[in-house]
Amino acid sequence: MESMASRIRLEDRECPLSTTVAYVGEWWTLLILHDVFDGYTRFDQFQENLGISSSMLTTRLKALVADGLLERRPYQSNPERHEYLLTDLGRSLRPVLVALAAWGNSRLAVDERSMILVDVNSGEEVEPVVVDAKTGRRLDDSNAYVFTAGPAASMAMRGRYPTRRPSHTT
Repeated sequence: MESMASRIRLEDRECPLSTTVAYVGEWWTLLILHDVFDGYTRFDQFQENLGISSSMLTTRLKALVADGLLERRPYQSNPERHEYLLTDLGRSLRPVLVALAAWGNSRLAVDERSMILVDVNSGEEVEPVVVDAKTGRRLDDSNAYVFTAGPAASMAMRGRYPTRRPSHTT
C-alpha cells in the first residue's frame, strides 16, 4: 500500500494542516488510534470495540502501517495473527488526540461528558491546553500568535504568510 505522503497532492504538501489531515482526518483512523492509546493492539479488539467492518478495519490498519503510525508484529504463528503497536510517530499524535477530545468536551455540559482526562496519580480531572514549549504561554489567544512563511515556503506561501521578524524591545 502506498504511503500517505505519496498520496498527498504536490500543492498540499507545503501546508502542515493538509498533511496532518491526510494522515489522521478520517473518522476511523482517529478512533483506531484512540483505541491503541487505550491499550488495544489486536484486530478483533478494534473490531469489537468500534463495530467497524473487517474490510474497512483492514484498509485503515494497512494505511496506518504504511504511513508509519503503527507497526504490525506477529504474536501467534498458527494461525498467523498480528498485533498493531504505535511507532514513535504514532505516539507523537497523542497530544493532538487529547486536544481534540478536550475541545469536544468543552462544548458539553459537565454531566454530558462520557469520557474525561484525569491525572493517573490523583484521579483529578485535567484540562489540557496547548502552550508554547519555549515560554509556556497558552496558544489560545488568536491575536498573539500568527503563522508566517517558513524557510521552505514557496512564493505562494510567502505571499499568503509574509515573513515576520521578531519585534525587539530595547
